[in-house]
Amino acid sequence: MKKSLRLLFVCTFVLSVLFVSCSKKQDSSSSASTSNAKDGAQVIKFGFIGPLSGDYANYGTYCRDAALLAINEFNSSRSNVAGFKVELVDIDSAGDNNKALAAVEKLSSDKNVIGIVGPVITSETFVVADRCQNEGLTVMTPSASHKDITNIGDYIFRTTISDGLQGEVAGAYFAQKLGYKRLASLYTMNDYSKGLNDGMTLSFEANPGCKVVIAETCNIGDKDFRSQLTRIKNSNAEAIYIPNYTEEMAQILEQAAQLNIKLPFVSGDGFSNPIIYQNAGAYTDGVVYVAPPQVKETSLYSDFVASYNKATGHDPDSFATNMFDATNIFLQSAEKIVKDGKVNRSSFRDAVASTKDYQGASGVINFASNGDLVANQGIYKVNGTTPVFVGEYKVLNGKIVEAN
Repeated sequence: MKKSLRLLFVCTFVLSVLFVSCSKKQDSSSSASTSNAKDGAQVIKFGFIGPLSGDYANYGTYCRDAALLAINEFNSSRSNVAGFKVELVDIDSAGDNNKALAAVEKLSSDKNVIGIVGPVITSETFVVADRCQNEGLTVMTPSASHKDITNIGDYIFRTTISDGLQGEVAGAYFAQKLGYKRLASLYTMNDYSKGLNDGMTLSFEANPGCKVVIAETCNIGDKDFRSQLTRIKNSNAEAIYIPNYTEEMAQILEQAAQLNIKLPFVSGDGFSNPIIYQNAGAYTDGVVYVAPPQVKETSLYSDFVASYNKATGHDPDSFATNMFDATNIFLQSAEKIVKDGKVNRSSFRDAVASTKDYQGASGVINFASNGDLVANQGIYKVNGTTPVFVGEYKVLNGKIVEAN
């Protein structure tokens, strides 16, 4: 008798779980159950996922602060007219994929959350974007640049340039403008660094006589790169490509100097974070890197920089600028669906996708049909600890050309 009752209970529980699971899937495009603020205004939530602690915290905090700035400005100036307030639910991933996945589980289960600004780190974005695509929850990353990110689905957008484009421009520029024939690379075994290295290598070696003669790797969290650098020193490379995050790059530059390596360094958009000059300023002179083009000095940009500096005590990096624009596009899209009376995740995604000629702090923003940012690439050369903008470039028929 007890065994029969126990079996009945288990069956009933399993059926209940299945019913709840099915209901949750069906709710992914249903109306958001928006809550109310103390003043009675409707509240819509955006999620944020990024490293606020650990080795990559500089990227996460810069981006989180930019999102908060955009939301605070909206709540203080536009919320009364728009008829709603916005809350940012920020979760620290600490640069860990499992924590990022746990964060998206929490955010996706909150029906007040209609979109996620972030994640910041590429590897985290892969796991978060896959889950959000299944949930029908819009993601807009300011920094995850791997070319396959937006292939995950139609709920995934970015305000940074795809590695496919960055790698293509980098390889062509290193070969055709800098005149290198033999490159070495030292990259971390993560999605971001490997993606950039693969794209650059393909583009570089498409030029006659050009070859990546040695490709060294390291693991996430490594602190000692002397073995790899020694092998590179003993190769016949003319320059070293380091498409990594600031923590690794700072140590690579310092250890290369200790090993008396005189080869020039080239890099990717990870070098645009100002922390690199705090951590390795004695070794940054002459580094050439590829990153988003220099933002034109519009009033939108200067106002953003002034407000960001006032709020944080320092200027934004390029990813923070991208995040500010991403959050404002989310805010604009939220206004549209509230005005239309269709406050749900599906309508929000459609509103984001319909963005056209958005005038942001970083410039005019348009999205390709796959959610990629339509843009060119910028080239920078560091003078001491000051990045100097060289120009804006693109590749046409295999040739590197200045874009403006």
